[in-house]
Amino acid sequence: MVAELSALQQIINALTGLNGLWAVIAQCIVTTIYTSLGGFRISFITDNIQGAMVVGLIILGVITVGVKTNVDRNLVESSGLLGASLLGWQLMYILPVAILTNDFFISGFWMRTFASKTDRDLRIGTSVATVVVAIILTLVGVSGLLAAWTGAWPGDPPQLGSIALFLLLEQLPAWVVGIVVVMTVSLSTAAFDSLQSAMISTGSNDLFRNQLNFWWIRLAVIVLIFPVAVVALRSPSVLQIYLISDLVSASSIPVLVIGLSSKCYWWRGLEVVVGGLGGLLTVFIFGTIYYGNAQDGANLLLLEQSLYVDDWSAFGAFLAAPVGGLLWGFGAFALRISVQWILARVRGHRFDALDRPPVSDPSFLTQPRERSADEDHQEPSPVVKASSLKGKFL
Repeated sequence: MVAELSALQQIINALTGLNGLWAVIAQCIVTTIYTSLGGFRISFITDNIQGAMVVGLIILGVITVGVKTNVDRNLVESSGLLGASLLGWQLMYILPVAILTNDFFISGFWMRTFASKTDRDLRIGTSVATVVVAIILTLVGVSGLLAAWTGAWPGDPPQLGSIALFLLLEQLPAWVVGIVVVMTVSLSTAAFDSLQSAMISTGSNDLFRNQLNFWWIRLAVIVLIFPVAVVALRSPSVLQIYLISDLVSASSIPVLVIGLSSKCYWWRGLEVVVGGLGGLLTVFIFGTIYYGNAQDGANLLLLEQSLYVDDWSAFGAFLAAPVGGLLWGFGAFALRISVQWILARVRGHRFDALDRPPVSDPSFLTQPRERSADEDHQEPSPVVKASSLKGKFL
């Protein structure tokens, strides 16, 4: 949410020269009102409208940039963007890890998964989205090259590379800039309202187990928006905000997804928590060793130098986070199993820490069927309602 508001402010400032604060305030008010009244359903509806506007933005941008933009061929060679670089090869690893784990980390993606009527609907939706997003990201990525080759970026005064697309569009006719501003606000709103709805759902279900009145959760999210807006307005870089989030997700998601497999029924919440925190600790340890002091090791957790450094610090951080998280997670698993085995021996109990849990009853997902004659003579399998199964921390 901080990143969305920060990006909106910077884009409004770059395209119009106006104070982006008022756009941030307006977006917070509007999205809060309609998500409070309509919940996720209204978020889905507005996402369809806003998604169409994003496609319109891309089409308009491609046509106008192709017609109006002049590439300086001297800048193509001098920029060095077409040559191989250490960062380019590092990003072949960093970006897939960062983006994949962060997708797992964001509640909005899970909410859409659970909202799908069938697996088929989910596969169709994600397949279509994959193609569309790949096309959009390719065009947006190329706009960074064009911005550098036309002299739009870094600009005077120099601007951040994260808004290179909008610096390029700023050179277009005023009517195009106006349409781009409207579409950009729609894009930001589409993401922001989904995050608001996801936060409400997560708070209600995961934190309070639906025992607290829904409107208190909505009120808490409204109150939380105030510090989010303040932090967003003071954030120097959208990319840095995302990278911090990516580093947290790269630490916690690998140990989390192990528990999604039915074959890993012995995995517990202890391993997930220890692994997630251990991954971040591993990044700190790597940074301390790499730089030779603890202060720079701690700064690496915030990726203060972003990705644009001519060394192995960012790459090492995104390698240490998932690998360290898994090592700490399996270390916690071995320690937990050892302690439970010792306690079982001391107390004279059977060691059952590795027993497979009861099979969940899928009757709430499938229609009841008639039992066959063979099944009537068999012992019933121990099944329990899935809703009664709760995750264990130990």
